Amino acid sequence: MTQTDEVRGDSGPEVAALVASRVLDVPDFPKPGIVFKDLMPLFADGTVFRQVIDGIVAHHGTGSFDVVAGVEARGFVVAAAIAYATGKGVVPVRKAGKLPRKTYSASYALEYGEATLEVHEDAFVAGERVLVVDDVLATGGTAGAALDLVERAGGTVSGFTVLMELGFLDGRKRLAPRTVHALLTV
Repeated sequence: MTQTDEVRGDSGPEVAALVASRVLDVPDFPKPGIVFKDLMPLFADGTVFRQVIDGIVAHHGTGSFDVVAGVEARGFVVAAAIAYATGKGVVPVRKAGKLPRKTYSASYALEYGEATLEVHEDAFVAGERVLVVDDVLATGGTAGAALDLVERAGGTVSGFTVLMELGFLDGRKRLAPRTVHALLTV
C-alpha cells in the first residue's frame, strides 16, 4: 500500500502506511486457512523501526509508564526498543513453562487453538504503571490474558499498543473498556 488514504490507524494514516509498507502476508501459516502477518521486514528496516518506536513513545509519553511489558515473542522486540528509548525496564509475558520462578498464568483461546501465558509473580512493584505491547491484535485473547496478568502481578496497565490490529476479528471490542492503540488497523 502506498496511498496514505488507503490505510488507517490510531496514530494517523502516515504511520499506518509506514507499518503497512513493511508487512508481508504469509498464507496457511501456522495452519491452513490462516494468513500470518509477518512484521519481520519492519523490524529489519532500522529507519522504519525507529520511526515506529518513536511514534509509540510519542503517543504514550515517557512519563505515563514506569516499565514496558512485551508479549511473547514479537512483542519482546517492540517492548525492548521502547524500554531502551525511554530508559525504562522491560518485563516479558511468556508462554507457559518458560519462566524460572513462581508465576501467574492465564489460558485463553486463539483464533486457531489455545495457549497459556505467564508472568513472574514479582514482575511488578505494586501500582507500577505498565505499558503493554504486542505485535498484532487479533481476537483479543492474548491481549486480554496479558493485561489481566499484569494486574494480577500488581501492575497498573497504563496503556496497550499493537503494531497492527486485525479489525475484522473484533479484538478491540473484547478488550473494552480498555483503550487499544493500534498503529495500523486492517
